[in-house]
Amino acid sequence: MKRLALLLALVAATPASAEPVRLAAAGSLRAALSEVATAFAASPGGGPVTTSFGPSGLLRQRIAAGEPAEVFASANMEHPEALGRERGRPTVLFARNRLCAIARSGLAVTSETLLDRMLDPAVKLGISTPRADPSGDYAFALFARAEGLRPGARAALEARALQLSGGPNSPTPPPGRDSYAWQFERGAADIYLAYCTNALLARAADPSLQQIAVPAALSVAADYGLILLSDRPEAARFALFILSPAGQAVLARHGFDAPGLPQGTR
Repeated sequence: MKRLALLLALVAATPASAEPVRLAAAGSLRAALSEVATAFAASPGGGPVTTSFGPSGLLRQRIAAGEPAEVFASANMEHPEALGRERGRPTVLFARNRLCAIARSGLAVTSETLLDRMLDPAVKLGISTPRADPSGDYAFALFARAEGLRPGARAALEARALQLSGGPNSPTPPPGRDSYAWQFERGAADIYLAYCTNALLARAADPSLQQIAVPAALSVAADYGLILLSDRPEAARFALFILSPAGQAVLARHGFDAPGLPQGTR
């Protein structure tokens, strides 16, 4: 942490520019990094940040095609590392998440019965779109783990899972509506595999929804990667702010595992 504090001090010594830092970030980071951006703008040496949120895979494609972005925060390590190989820049892990299940009101399901209910032909199982959105890739990883518990489960789950979000042509909720709560409202899913942080937001929007912990045998962790794509001091200052105790504390408040928090504050 002393090394990070020194880097912050060195970058802060560079005069700030009025031009906003351009952040591209995973949709699951919208609430947390919007708050981080606001805190950065109010901090000494900070400045404005413009944000673009969406599925990490689609963001990577847009950045690779030339869309301007100075800081890219992804819901996996793969997408920023791919950009890093192209541009000779490193990726750092800055947060972790996990998959949970969101279930509609009235559906009888527990952690112990989750696999049975996901395999039930009468239950609509929703996931995000693999490759376009890491959440979908993590869901497929969970299906692979299910195969070890019940032969044939992987193929069955992959075949019946409805890819409802995160794709280039996925339906979008009305403005201001939580995307997962909206999926249940329109009857698209009975169970939805999503990040635990998104499950918290969905239940805040609709308290009747259930959040079901994924059992340890199926549990999948999500590593979030951060890459700096600009040489502007303002962009470096913002990236370091995300990694600083102040930025990490915001991520932790939003339900993320924040590896950059000092011991004793996690």
